[in-house]
Amino acid sequence: MITALAPVRWFHEFGRPPRILGLDVARGLAILGMAGAHIGETEPFDWFDPSTWTDLVHGRSSILFAVLAGISIALMTGRSALPERERIPGIRLNLIGRGAVIFVIGLALEMLNTPIAVILTLYGLLYVAVIPFLRWRPWQLLTGAAVLALLGPALLAFLNAVMLNPYGSGIGFVLYGTYPITVWMSLVLAGMALGRLRVERMRTAAVALGVGVALVVVGYGLGGIGQAAGLTGGIGNGSSETEISSGSSIVDPGFVDMGTAPTGWEAYPQAVAETDPLRAVLTAVFAVDPHSGGTAEILGSGGFALVVIALCLLLSTPLRWALLPLGALGSMPLSAYSAHVLSIMLVGGPGSFFTSNTFWAATAIGLLLLTTLWSMFFGRGPLERLVGRGATAMASVPRS
Repeated sequence: MITALAPVRWFHEFGRPPRILGLDVARGLAILGMAGAHIGETEPFDWFDPSTWTDLVHGRSSILFAVLAGISIALMTGRSALPERERIPGIRLNLIGRGAVIFVIGLALEMLNTPIAVILTLYGLLYVAVIPFLRWRPWQLLTGAAVLALLGPALLAFLNAVMLNPYGSGIGFVLYGTYPITVWMSLVLAGMALGRLRVERMRTAAVALGVGVALVVVGYGLGGIGQAAGLTGGIGNGSSETEISSGSSIVDPGFVDMGTAPTGWEAYPQAVAETDPLRAVLTAVFAVDPHSGGTAEILGSGGFALVVIALCLLLSTPLRWALLPLGALGSMPLSAYSAHVLSIMLVGGPGSFFTSNTFWAATAIGLLLLTTLWSMFFGRGPLERLVGRGATAMASVPRS
């Protein structure tokens, strides 16, 4: 029921435990960052020119979103305690239902025919992909994340080269598209580990801050080496979520011209030599550009995400009042993201492409205002309610 006291009650109660305001604030920043990656006008990144720092939204905002997804999955499946075995069947169905609804929402947003590489379809898939790891301990999750980050990009690049650039809808969706699953699963598993380590504690946030800074140095250091060796570009805007809506990772397969492509085992050695597997593997290791899917990007941008999350956790208590609007936005990321994509279609029309910092600013202000008012008077976001109902309905399916 809407009452005049709702805003007063909201200001006093929103973001209090068991809710973790710092995580909501980080999600809010991720949403605003992805909006900037879609419609913002940014200059190539330069450490010594603060006016170019908005370029950091490219790639890193969606990576921040992925790490936060892992944290959320850990929190909803037991927080710091591993879920009991008897709860696993229900949790599995809950995650499948949640992922299915998110996947359908992602498909609906793609049908709007904007130039955005909508992340929600893969995001829905990740809710299912994490099921085998629900009872993994933090060190196991971190080990899995490290293996995927360090070996996944190189392995994919090698396979892409020796198999002469294979292609297909499944391959393009989960391996070589805009959001390669090796990148995103490593980030989600790392987020799950953080969620299991009592992420609400200031000590955990402080450790995460230190680890994040170290990963930034290592990741972007690798990227610098790759750039000096002529393998990759810099850490700036190599691509954006808008520009690569059709997929352009470092191992993007493309289509083979069957009229000129070599065929048969006799031609295979020459064909492999032309794809240059060694260079492909080295590029995959040192690639740091946004959405390149390289090890350097995973480490550097993953570390950047940890730094942002840690700072949000550390500052959410002393700056609670000032951060409440960002927290409100982050409490309904699915609704906010969808509203943002819809606004691009309404303003530019289906299939249109435009960039505007004015529209980015208007989007940020509008989302902050609308989500704050919705949170005050209605609580959970509308699409978050829909996902919750889908998860509950799936979890209530009788099991034999």
